[in-house]
Amino acid sequence: MLAGGALIFALVMVLLLLSFTRRAPAGGEARQLRVWVIGLGLVFPLAVLGALLAYGLVIGERLLAREEPEVIRVSAEARRWTWRFTYEDAPGRRTEGVLHIPAGRPVDVAITTADVIHSFWVPRLAGKLDAIPGHVNTLRIEADRPGTYRGLSAEFSGAGYGGFTFLVSAHDAAGWAAFVEDTER
Repeated sequence: MLAGGALIFALVMVLLLLSFTRRAPAGGEARQLRVWVIGLGLVFPLAVLGALLAYGLVIGERLLAREEPEVIRVSAEARRWTWRFTYEDAPGRRTEGVLHIPAGRPVDVAITTADVIHSFWVPRLAGKLDAIPGHVNTLRIEADRPGTYRGLSAEFSGAGYGGFTFLVSAHDAAGWAAFVEDTER
């Protein structure tokens, strides 16, 4: 995005410079200059911004929490300096510092905190959402494939926040079933 923005900025600056340094063009040159200014100065940036907006809307729609039967629901509660996770599919099951999810299925994470404002962020799975005392925010995450993903709190919440991390363990179908049915809690 930075490179695209820099390219568009450079193009607009060149066109602006040309408009100040050139004399009034003759009829054919005026039409050619208008094509450059309108085509590359207005139409191209609007097309790029429109494409970025459409992409952002599609991605944002995927992250919205909705009532769907195949969605896994997990609660995440931040405390200095750990995350505690509970699972709707496994009542009574609680983990600290590791969030277990099934790969290939959407997961709604209900995020809150017991003390100060923290943030829940797994860069490879979804955007960042704040954990606010007394309030529950819901974030939809989904891992495309099994694996371990690093999460962190990107909100300054006091001394030691830099090491406030957690892991997300995405399981295949068999691994998720074993996690849910595990009687050793």
